[in-house]
Amino acid sequence: MNGPQFDMKSAAGALAAVVAGVRDDQLELPTPSPERTVGMLLAHIAGFSTAFREAATKEGIGKSQPPSDADLVLEQGWRELIPAQLEALVAAWREPGAWEGETEVGGVRGAAAQMAVFALDEVVIHGWDLARATAQEYQPNEDDLAVLWEMVRHTPDAGTPGLFGPAVPTGSDSPLFDRVLGRTGRDPRWTAEP
Repeated sequence: MNGPQFDMKSAAGALAAVVAGVRDDQLELPTPSPERTVGMLLAHIAGFSTAFREAATKEGIGKSQPPSDADLVLEQGWRELIPAQLEALVAAWREPGAWEGETEVGGVRGAAAQMAVFALDEVVIHGWDLARATAQEYQPNEDDLAVLWEMVRHTPDAGTPGLFGPAVPTGSDSPLFDRVLGRTGRDPRWTAEP
């Protein structure tokens, strides 16, 4: 492995912009992420940004299982905390050593380079979840989507328990982002409106 295969700066910046656009009166709104409110999703974003930074530095090896949704409590100061955590995530994965060997996130061990792709998936997909739930614009860059498509395009239609829900069909002529979302179990047409 010869260092980073992609950079997370664009994806992390896009997510941070959406976080900045969340209003306090939106924290109880539903999201495309089943059973999670906007506030719970923000707490999850705070959690995974730290967990995947620790995966890059290898601090995450041997750590306990991730908290359940019941444990997702949004910390005070999240508006400053989450962007700072996302910046730290980007910096950690820019280090060549982050991509070498194996690492661990939430009790799951695997090749560090594959964990980097999972980190990118978390940032991009939950960026969309948050943007949709709070009626904000969001469009990841094509390079990031190409990386994610390589990961998800062979995902079973039934989904991957603990990772992706059952696939939502999208046409082969659909935009790449819609196809990525569909393979992760998201409906690209999801809206918060009843």
